[in-house]
Amino acid sequence: MSYRSPAPRRVFVIGGTGTIGRATVRALVSAGHEVVCFVRPSTTAPGSAGVLPEFEGAVIRFGDVTDPASVTRDGFCGERFDAVVSCLASRTGVPRDAWAIDHAAHVTVLDAAKAAGVTQMVLLSAICVQKPLLAFQHAKLAFEKTLTESGVDYSIVRATAFFKSLSGQIDRVKKGKSFLVFGDGTATACKPISDDDLGRFMAECLDDASRRNRILPIGGPGEAITPRDQADHLFALLNRKPRISSVPVALLDTIIAVLSTLGRFAPRLADKAELARIGRYYATESMLVLDPATGQYDAAATPSAGSETLFDFYTRLIDGDASVERGDHAVF
Repeated sequence: MSYRSPAPRRVFVIGGTGTIGRATVRALVSAGHEVVCFVRPSTTAPGSAGVLPEFEGAVIRFGDVTDPASVTRDGFCGERFDAVVSCLASRTGVPRDAWAIDHAAHVTVLDAAKAAGVTQMVLLSAICVQKPLLAFQHAKLAFEKTLTESGVDYSIVRATAFFKSLSGQIDRVKKGKSFLVFGDGTATACKPISDDDLGRFMAECLDDASRRNRILPIGGPGEAITPRDQADHLFALLNRKPRISSVPVALLDTIIAVLSTLGRFAPRLADKAELARIGRYYATESMLVLDPATGQYDAAATPSAGSETLFDFYTRLIDGDASVERGDHAVF
């Protein structure tokens, strides 16, 4: 069911080229907002210059989100805007990218936005920042703090797991290989949310007063699911007997130790060590609300939104009605 805003406004979007960004742009346009997307100059525009098919109804402007002059000159263009929506995130999560994108670029856009009259920002963050162990988590938290202290009304959306991050093993299972889990596959859980459901939630934050000046953890519909649940449902959908192989977390620890040592001499290997740390984090931590009093993850306290479940998506993938664009943080 499409949502129409009771008070359409001018919205400046960054991070609109990713799968969640595109879904958010669609939701904003569908809601009746006037949307301007600021994207990298390298973004291709099939069909006609400056127009991306998935951004139909939005204005596309090209520039460098890390360059304050470009953001002001090429993005805001001296015009007035009402709100900023960000789905922008570093591609790899390694320290230099995280601090350049998850923090500095956002500060740059926020400063320019305030000068353009913006009074509201909707920020896509991540639920994993509630237990920060990694560079990108600290960078995200640093900007969250800047935003909450900026005087701009905010909605900080801390999303749980995404469908694309949990779909990487479908092809290997279809080829007859086993589904890989860490440990027995039951130590972690999540409430994954679809791109469209999350995009709609982001767009609705502009009008929902109850979401203003709040940090909003959000997952998809249904119960929390473990990697073992994912495997069992996938094999059932394929009408195959489950084949599940356990990967010891200690293997990741060894890889991290080796790469960290070598990374002292080769920056490229230091980046790989950080990617391995990110993989380990997602392999050992649940993507649910963390109870600060108990230190335990709480599925019941993790809000849900939307209508599509991960297993609905698995069905569409298997039937050829959907595809996956995998991110840099996928474990398998």
